[in-house]
Amino acid sequence: MHEQTRRYQIRGVVQGVGFRPFIVRTAERNALNGWILNDSDGVVLEIQGSPPQLDTFILEMTTTAPPLARIDSVALVDQDGEAPSYSEFAIRASDRTERAHTLVAPDTYVCDDCLAELFDEDDRRHRYPLINCTNCGPRYSIIRGVPYDRAYTTMSAFPMCDACAAEYEDVRDRRFHAQPVACWDCGPQVRLLDGRGADRGTLDPVADAASLLAGGAILAVKGLGGFHLVVDAENPEAVQELRWRKRRDEKPFALMSRTLEDVARYSTMSAAEAALLTSTGRPIVLLPKREGAAIAEGVAPGNRRYGVMLAYTPLHHLLLAEGFTALVATSGNVSDEPIAFDNDDALLRLADIADGFLVHDRDIYTRVDDSIARVVTRGGEPRTALIRRARGYAPEPITAPFELPPVVAVGPELKNTICLSRGSELFLSQHIGDLKNELTARSFEHSIPHLARLLEVEPRLLAHDAHPGYASSRFAREQRTLPTVAVQHHHAHLAACLCEHGLTGPAIGVIFDGTGYGTDGEIWGGEFLVGDYAGFDRAAHLEYFRLPGGDRAVREPYRVALALLAHAHGGSFEEVALPVVTDRDPLERRTLGRMINSGLHAPRTSSVGRLFDGVAALIGVRERVRYEAQAAIELEQLVEPGRTADPWPWELHLGPGPMRVDPAPMIRAIAAAAASGDATVAELSLRFHCTVANMVLGTCAAIRERTQIDRVALSGGVFLNAVLLQACHDGLRAAGFEVYAHERVPTNDGGVALGQAAIAGYQAR
Repeated sequence: MHEQTRRYQIRGVVQGVGFRPFIVRTAERNALNGWILNDSDGVVLEIQGSPPQLDTFILEMTTTAPPLARIDSVALVDQDGEAPSYSEFAIRASDRTERAHTLVAPDTYVCDDCLAELFDEDDRRHRYPLINCTNCGPRYSIIRGVPYDRAYTTMSAFPMCDACAAEYEDVRDRRFHAQPVACWDCGPQVRLLDGRGADRGTLDPVADAASLLAGGAILAVKGLGGFHLVVDAENPEAVQELRWRKRRDEKPFALMSRTLEDVARYSTMSAAEAALLTSTGRPIVLLPKREGAAIAEGVAPGNRRYGVMLAYTPLHHLLLAEGFTALVATSGNVSDEPIAFDNDDALLRLADIADGFLVHDRDIYTRVDDSIARVVTRGGEPRTALIRRARGYAPEPITAPFELPPVVAVGPELKNTICLSRGSELFLSQHIGDLKNELTARSFEHSIPHLARLLEVEPRLLAHDAHPGYASSRFAREQRTLPTVAVQHHHAHLAACLCEHGLTGPAIGVIFDGTGYGTDGEIWGGEFLVGDYAGFDRAAHLEYFRLPGGDRAVREPYRVALALLAHAHGGSFEEVALPVVTDRDPLERRTLGRMINSGLHAPRTSSVGRLFDGVAALIGVRERVRYEAQAAIELEQLVEPGRTADPWPWELHLGPGPMRVDPAPMIRAIAAAAASGDATVAELSLRFHCTVANMVLGTCAAIRERTQIDRVALSGGVFLNAVLLQACHDGLRAAGFEVYAHERVPTNDGGVALGQAAIAGYQAR
């Protein structure tokens, strides 16, 4: 049969992930000759053989690629051109003549092959805590620049020994061109330090660290993208001591275990949740607690779920193998600060928390937190919902449905991420954090030029939130290099959802969150927008109500409950016979009443996030919170997803301007039901969730009647609520709407930068 010569351009995550040696092995297995090289767009492959052989090769290449590779496109660029007859398959030198358009792989978990070597007494890397290969280990967190070569990573300080160099140069070896490759002889080492930073001088730092943990100690352990604070999860005293030292009152700690079997001893999980736990990203996954488990109550007090991740570094595996079912592995920081990632910084900032430090001398260049996700059922199918996008996911791009000029979007103030565009690719950074913190703000300023350098992008436009007081907005105004575009917060949420799904054209955006600066200067958060990347109209919103005390009402939801009661009862809440009213001091009641009715220190809001907080306080779930969204989370956890109940009444006002969704009838009904005692708190929560979903359905139906638009995008932090998301999604689908929600991008403010970049780039075209 006649032989063909085909040349392909392959784009995606195909450099630094073992793709070229994989192609060599696949070609040789199929008796094909040719060559492959890295170029500025990915890899170029020229291959010779019969057409059936070549078709089989391409199918095998796309279906069995290395675990860290991601093939975005395979383009046939030449066939039967002028080419010699090749006698072998070779890797050619990289073509670096143009600006790089390749993708940087995220950090990833230690692979099974390396784990087998780690615990093999006959292997030369037996118990080497930083073992890795082409298929696993650090990537994004150690890169200082491009191309992705050892000289441009933090591994440049460790020259390879002869044995490692031989593996690195052998195309048939699993460590071919694995930039972080190392061993006991040439690589970074692990040390155990005491609480003052002095080396304990132990011959086996990991075993010694495990002994300390078994005795109740708190250790700071260096991982891929930063430090964890670690204690034995089955030691109640150690867990409580960590809470006290970290100044973290009730927010749940994350757990880490080695295997799914270990996780099953304290959590229940579906097949979809197990698949998410073991996925390439290895995120923290929210799982239901198993009754009677030995995990200390203080790990997740008052919460029905644990946040659980599987060990993802060899050091974690070695620690857990010393007899622990689970370790608490919470961020290595004092609450509200960014995680420590530098050894000296950790010794300074964590000195009052940790009894010891398990460190290594492979530097981390970019701090990267753990990602957080959960499984949500929509349309009868389990779907992933990312809560925090960081390790294992960043900086993989989202593909926009159009080409953009180079844009940098600097995100919101809370849950900040940044985003850079390159062609149709939008690169959303790792979670950076809350910019009100000075250390986080510094990390934010480091991330922008670093990501631009890795992507070799020179931004020509800067997008920021329209809120003038955000730290990211101030950064945008104070820089003098780039023209700026202010993007309204909820418009960015809508665009992020559309962009994630590759959509163009108008949609109804149901955007529910806690706070966003509105075009009328008010605090938005319960928005029904109609728009696309070019602009939006505010079609409807939750009726405004007051927040007595402003930010204080966020921390004390009973204030929101009183404001909702006042809204529902003509300005007064004094006659409502519920503890949220009667337990207040009379002077406080009068003071709050005056604030609500006068508007003094009581801004207006349309926030559905605050509506959830207020209802939680109204029915006795929680009057004060110790961490963000605690009241709403506990209200949600009273309800089993998929359950239904009759909604309470509500009103849709069709007057001039946007339609107004008035919860007053619902608030009166909830107050009456709670006062009568005829319903449990769980039943009240269920009916409330069903009513909010009914508000969404009814309002979207009214907007569809006016606009003929039947596409709906659900976004904003409130849609982290799985009960509400499922009810809204399934109800809208049943009513004939085309419904989209986030899966690969956080629905909360962690996705706003993506929407900012998409809007600014689209409008600049």
